[in-house]
Amino acid sequence: MPYRVGFDVGGTFTDFVLQSPSGELLAAKRLTTYPDPSEACLAGLDELIAQGGVPWTDVAQAIHGTTLGSNIVIERKARGVGLLTTRGFRDVLIIGREKRYQVYDLQIEKPAPLIRRRLIGEVTERILADGTVRTPLDEADARRAIRQLVSRGVTTLAVCLLHSYLNPAHERRLAALVAEEAPHVTVTLSHEVSPTFREYERASTTVVNAYVMTAIREYLRGLATATTRRGYRGRLFVMQSSGGIATAEAMQRYPVRMIESGPAAGALMAAAYGELTGHRDLIAFDMGGTTAKLALIERGRPTTTTAFELHRVNNAPGSGLPMNIQAIDLVEIGAGGGSIAQARLGVISVGPESASSVPGPVCYGRGGLQPTVTDADVVLGYINPDYFAGGSIALQPGAAARAIEETIARPLGLSLEDAAWGIHTIVNTNMELATRVVSIERGRDPRDLTLVAFGGSGPVHGCRLAQALGIPWVILPAAAGVTAAIGLLAAEVKFDIARTYVRRLDAANPAHLTSMFEEMAGQAVEVVRESAVAGEVTVARSADARYVGQGYELTVPVPLGRLDAAALARVRASFDDIYTARYGYANPDQPVEIVTWKLSAIGGAPRIALAKAARSGDGSRKGVRRAYFPEARGYADTPVYDRYALTPGMSLTGPAIVEERESTTVLPPGVTATVDEYANLLAVTRLA
Repeated sequence: MPYRVGFDVGGTFTDFVLQSPSGELLAAKRLTTYPDPSEACLAGLDELIAQGGVPWTDVAQAIHGTTLGSNIVIERKARGVGLLTTRGFRDVLIIGREKRYQVYDLQIEKPAPLIRRRLIGEVTERILADGTVRTPLDEADARRAIRQLVSRGVTTLAVCLLHSYLNPAHERRLAALVAEEAPHVTVTLSHEVSPTFREYERASTTVVNAYVMTAIREYLRGLATATTRRGYRGRLFVMQSSGGIATAEAMQRYPVRMIESGPAAGALMAAAYGELTGHRDLIAFDMGGTTAKLALIERGRPTTTTAFELHRVNNAPGSGLPMNIQAIDLVEIGAGGGSIAQARLGVISVGPESASSVPGPVCYGRGGLQPTVTDADVVLGYINPDYFAGGSIALQPGAAARAIEETIARPLGLSLEDAAWGIHTIVNTNMELATRVVSIERGRDPRDLTLVAFGGSGPVHGCRLAQALGIPWVILPAAAGVTAAIGLLAAEVKFDIARTYVRRLDAANPAHLTSMFEEMAGQAVEVVRESAVAGEVTVARSADARYVGQGYELTVPVPLGRLDAAALARVRASFDDIYTARYGYANPDQPVEIVTWKLSAIGGAPRIALAKAARSGDGSRKGVRRAYFPEARGYADTPVYDRYALTPGMSLTGPAIVEERESTTVLPPGVTATVDEYANLLAVTRLA
């Protein structure tokens, strides 16, 4: 196995992991740089590779995860993006689904469309729902529309015509006309990005792809060029939202697929830790510096969705920007170490605003003035000011205390410790609500699941979150602060394809479906092979199914090989099982139809050799620190342990604190934890 490196950009920190030929891991962490996160990436990579004593020429693979795409969308940073659509459908982004995500709230505001109406053009053409042409493309009209958008400053153009997923001829011709009229304009075609039905969702997906394309292309090209100059001879890979990796070149064409790339890697690694400890039904809880991400993992696999929404309002379905992409089903909220605490209307509120890395929490001493969750955790004694990020950042507990006193404690008439504990408790409550979304709202009782707490702040808050939800087990991984970066190295090369073909299951043509799947497999496997995958490429099939007359689907597996009546009967049986698990019942007499057929081509996952815990020694206890626990009626002398000196089988009982370079674990009173052979802590919050 060659040297491989993974680096994941978060809102506050950028994480790095170097894997040696023997599989061992070397980790690092540094503050994310703004406005160009690649500065921190390259500086951190140089430092990590030098620390490992490895020349760049010996690094065979570099894998990157980033939230750059989602940040561009949320912050509305792109310029010069336009849309061409069928005449009469200019307002598809504005109208959306005409639904109110909160029926009785008269003050709701959905995220504004990414493209202003003046930059949306119409062309005369019409393709019917069966793929036949009713009105041919008026090329003179199309040329006028293209010239008009270019005159208004459009440099990136999304093209989404009605029913083009069935017949893309008009979209392809429009792309040719754009090349003739304005060769400098970059074009995104909906039938290439999202060849599925539902006009609003397909248009939104295509627009997001176009919206981030220029920035992502320049960013990835810059990273690839910079690493090549350093001697790196391999290709740059990028994590996709689906949990698979692909080449940077592929992501430059389909950047919408990497809109949530970093959080997906964390969910993958959480599933791996579950397999390692014998817990296959999990909640992945990733709390970083800016946000907290949660995902449900069932039978060892993260749950996925093809109806991903970005920038949801209070996690309400239908409140965000929809994208028809294969993605790990994540819930993300503004609850991280950098989340800002304020006194509002006589109570404490936390987030979603974040201090990020610039200026950062007050205790960083980088100009931050508003107290954050990290400041509260420092005041509560949970975080060691002299060992934060391995000692690379010397924290200022006095500044954190003054900020909480002036902003929270004094205005609300609270003591300093009560104000700090209030901040800690409120952010836990926010995350508790999000955890209910990925468990109870998915038909799972959190008391039957295990929590995997990681990220820089996750192990500080994980046990308290589990106690609030009645979750009996908590896995606290070693190197929790860089879990997502480790997940990059464990990811498979993967490419997903979907096609809309609406048919009742009992009336579908098995021969046609077999032919369609074979064509899809050829296309997907070719993309995976482009990633220099030499071994076996496996294929997985699935479909989005619903009862006839319904408007929403569930994803069900489709058997491999040539399809026949027996195979389709197995699809129906799977649908009934999955429907029962989600809604509590199924109707075997109600006909089922498939709307979208999906296929994934997957290259083999590489091997990750996690570091083993020390086998001997008793130097795990570093000392005692005063830390706040309400069960102890205030501050109590709390033993502090060195994560790197823990031995397998060792048992810790809370209150206790376990420190490592990238994160800190807090075990509240009554919680016990056992050390496994990889230095992971398996905590019990109550009798299991």
